[in-house]
Amino acid sequence: MKLSDFDFELPEELIAQHPADKRDESRLMVLHKNTGEIEHRHFYDIIDYLKPGDVLVRNNSKVIPARLYGDKRDTHAKVEVLILKIENDICECLCGNAKAIKTGTIIDFSEKLYGECIERKEEGIRIFRMHYEGIFLEVLNEVGMMPTPPYIHEKLKDNSRYNNVYAAIDGSAACPTAGLHFTNELIEKIREKGIEILDVTLHVGLGTFKPVKEENVEDHVMHSEFYTMSKETADRLNLAKKEVRRIIAVGTTSTRTLETIICKYGEFKECSGQTDIFIYPPYTFRSIDAQITNFHLPKSTLIMMIAAQCSREMILHAYQVAIDEKYRFFSFGDSMFIDNE
Repeated sequence: MKLSDFDFELPEELIAQHPADKRDESRLMVLHKNTGEIEHRHFYDIIDYLKPGDVLVRNNSKVIPARLYGDKRDTHAKVEVLILKIENDICECLCGNAKAIKTGTIIDFSEKLYGECIERKEEGIRIFRMHYEGIFLEVLNEVGMMPTPPYIHEKLKDNSRYNNVYAAIDGSAACPTAGLHFTNELIEKIREKGIEILDVTLHVGLGTFKPVKEENVEDHVMHSEFYTMSKETADRLNLAKKEVRRIIAVGTTSTRTLETIICKYGEFKECSGQTDIFIYPPYTFRSIDAQITNFHLPKSTLIMMIAAQCSREMILHAYQVAIDEKYRFFSFGDSMFIDNE
């Protein structure tokens, strides 16, 4: 597979700059992968495609205000830092103008927070020890900004719109955006219909949104991201597999978590760890039957994953239909359901 195989022309005006007024009123493209048929609905219609006994698996990771702006203490030069991972007071960060950040560099983010670079890594990544007063996440909520992607130029009016309504576990540097279309009311209706809803956690970092630069897709190296699955979720998923009930992933991060675990253990299991799984065609999914997703960037690992669920040709055709029908693309855009029926 070549990187150019996953390219397409997208008019700039179709890149969504803000969320839909109401989450579940975004548009929904339903792609029936067995026939190639396409339907145009709204996201609140997703319930029509779910059956009693289905299992929805969603990523409950919560986006933190991971974008920081500060000054180098020695030169007062401006620095932008994106926190990718947090472990106690140690943060892995993607830095703008990273060449200027050496080991020992101190960056002042506020009177309550500064970071000391303790390790340099490749691709603009630096490891910082954070020094602060109080509780780190509380300080971050005061000082940091929500890390909306660079293609979103409008200021986010409500930070909660860059998190899912069920987000619960702090740790992501970007939103698992397939879940943005759910409302609490819609979730309740889905449960009432007899669909089981289970949570996994994958903290979205560089692995999800790092651009692919190698023309030979197989040469791309994914950065690892932390995931976890509870015993209850594992037991329920194993039962669903045994009873031949559909497992439907909400988003590519949920899919990566499920595939990582089942490929490692042969079944679902209570566990946590780091995953760098990279899914692209041809690939046989072992964990899921269908997927809810958004419309992704050209040449990204995300469009490669969903192409693996049906075919590259089918996905690129569906994307062209979406462009012709003026769907909204990327994080705040519309949704797609890749149905196995």
